[in-house]
Amino acid sequence: MTILEFLREFPDNDSCKRHFRLQREQEGVTCKQCGGTKHYWLSTKCQWQCSSCSFRTTLRSGTIMENSNLSFHTWYTCMAFMTFSKKGISAMEMQRQLGHTRWETVWKLMHKIRAGMGKRDSLYQLNGSVEFDEGYFEQATGEGIKLKRGRGSQKQSKVAVLAESTPLEDIETGEISSQCRYFKMKTLNSHQKTAANELVVEYIHEKAVIFSDQSTSYTDFANLVEMHISEKSSEKTTKTTLKWVHIAISNAKRNLLGVYHMIKGKYLQAYLDEFCYKLNRRYFGKRLFDRLIIATIGN
Repeated sequence: MTILEFLREFPDNDSCKRHFRLQREQEGVTCKQCGGTKHYWLSTKCQWQCSSCSFRTTLRSGTIMENSNLSFHTWYTCMAFMTFSKKGISAMEMQRQLGHTRWETVWKLMHKIRAGMGKRDSLYQLNGSVEFDEGYFEQATGEGIKLKRGRGSQKQSKVAVLAESTPLEDIETGEISSQCRYFKMKTLNSHQKTAANELVVEYIHEKAVIFSDQSTSYTDFANLVEMHISEKSSEKTTKTTLKWVHIAISNAKRNLLGVYHMIKGKYLQAYLDEFCYKLNRRYFGKRLFDRLIIATIGN
């Protein structure tokens, strides 16, 4: 959706509310009290009423907008700006675009949207051929803090990067290349292999094949999936076996550094969730905004 299309379709708060109501009804409204799924709309109250127990559900209830005092139009405008381009937008710039008086409110609004993105992507497991590697992202630190150097430095956040790739063979040359379909990026709080193992169990299907380097953190992968293929880390490995994870790491670093400059470690996952959400839907085009609206429905 372009800016002009957004302005035409959502000129005010009422148009956003009507659209959100239709989206929720398409996804299905579930009663919090009895679990019923059959409701009817009370136009005078702007609420759904359960046909079984008469419990009422508001438009915001059960969504990431719940308990928010911001208008639907503000939420929609913020989501539109977050999906208009491949790169992100800073909270300071978003505040200027929304004309809001408080930066903190806009910053929290954007993080709620990022949380919805992350939750949506967490529903999917990677299957087939999966590349697994780690990258280090520089993070902001408080002034006057004495930092360790090298491995385990507080200035570096360790991030596991997973890419579901499909091997493709060139009919003419016989060379094997790959095409990536889906990415995941997760911050790791530990250098121990248990942290990597937990990610594999949660996000990779047990019938998948994992490709990685020969890090000692990955020695248990063979017991967790169908097959684990490891190669010694080299320039060739970076360009072939682990091609997509390194492309993702490079693009993410350039994106985050260019837009947000320095990010505190405890917030890094939220920004990675936004980056992966848009990367995984890079071919959606104008439909990305519509998909984000659906992602906000789940709380």
